[in-house]
Amino acid sequence: MIDNENTNTEFKILGMSIENLSIIYGILLICWGVIISLISGSNSFTSFIPSFLGFPILIFSYLSIKFISKKKFFMHIVVLLGLIIFIGGLDFIRAIITGNVFTNFWADISKLMMLLTGLFFTIQCIRSFIHARRIGKTES
Repeated sequence: MIDNENTNTEFKILGMSIENLSIIYGILLICWGVIISLISGSNSFTSFIPSFLGFPILIFSYLSIKFISKKKFFMHIVVLLGLIIFIGGLDFIRAIITGNVFTNFWADISKLMMLLTGLFFTIQCIRSFIHARRIGKTES
């Protein structure tokens, strides 16, 4: 949450910095892809899509903490990946429209997860960027 009384505080969501939230989100995506692939018995490359997108989120989030001077650059890559996850999850809506929702249960659950978490994550990243911009303007 944004602390309105002290605009110099760091943006927090669920008590975490956006970088820490991003690390947790990356780990969640990696685990999700692996677990869903194992549970479903899928041999398909596509069942690992959340993992493949979570790995760079994890790496770039870590790099944004490690290299503070490049934080803005790394976090812009992270939010772009979050947006890609959200857009990929939109395929769930196509399944609803065509009446084929949950014909492939595990794939549709993954798409729904990507849709909802990708939207949440992208919104939080944008809120963080807006907060950082506001702080930058007040410090100028």
